[in-house]
Amino acid sequence: MIYQQILNEHERLKHQITRIQNELNKMPEGHLICAKNGKYYKYYQSDGKVQEYIHKTDFKLIRMLARKKYLTMQLKEHKRMIYALRLYLNCYSSEVKLDSTKLLLTEPYTSLLADYFSSDSCDLQEWMHEPFSSNHKFPEQLIHKTVSGHVVRSKSEALIAMVLYNHKIPFRYEASLQLGETIFYPDFTIRHPKTGEFFYWEHFGMMDDANYSKSAFSKLQYYSSFGIIPSIQLITTYETSKHPLDIMSLEKIVEQYFF
Repeated sequence: MIYQQILNEHERLKHQITRIQNELNKMPEGHLICAKNGKYYKYYQSDGKVQEYIHKTDFKLIRMLARKKYLTMQLKEHKRMIYALRLYLNCYSSEVKLDSTKLLLTEPYTSLLADYFSSDSCDLQEWMHEPFSSNHKFPEQLIHKTVSGHVVRSKSEALIAMVLYNHKIPFRYEASLQLGETIFYPDFTIRHPKTGEFFYWEHFGMMDDANYSKSAFSKLQYYSSFGIIPSIQLITTYETSKHPLDIMSLEKIVEQYFF
């Protein structure tokens, strides 16, 4: 997954480099030199040896040379970044195995290591493991085992569960939540590891489907009407077939909310 993200970034930078180079090919010769003269600036066009004064009335040339300098610097940065990404891609393949994650899914290590990923709070540990009312609809969809021992409905939910588990964030999967006369089953009901404050995490995985996205936004409105506000108590993530969820984004979200 990280490999694919690096590969995507590599391709994005390649396109950016091509775009920048095409624009630079249309730029005037030389580079801009800005010299301060009291409160004002004087501008010169230089080929590295000779400097030619640019009259302030030729502001278009000045702006183009300024743009050229910016693009030239950006091009160097992109090339340095793509060099670093290529080193990664050359060292790892798309088939790289996540042995540490695999170990956590294997007994007896699942049991032996569980305490290292448990909340430091005894009360929150008890909350995690005590019985609760959960979603019993479509049990055949629960096919993805997580490192925390839960079985969830999608690979993306398994990723979220893994990140929460690895950071000792106590949570329940699809626990019931009554709002008015309606019972919801948020993907994750979470307790802040230090304060015990409740958070909810909903992942919307088919946002390129019109009916699904309409239902998702309706659900968010309903949450808000009961004071559970997106980006405050309600964490939301989204994906489409072309923009899958990635673990780096999840790590940032967990860091933002809980550390």
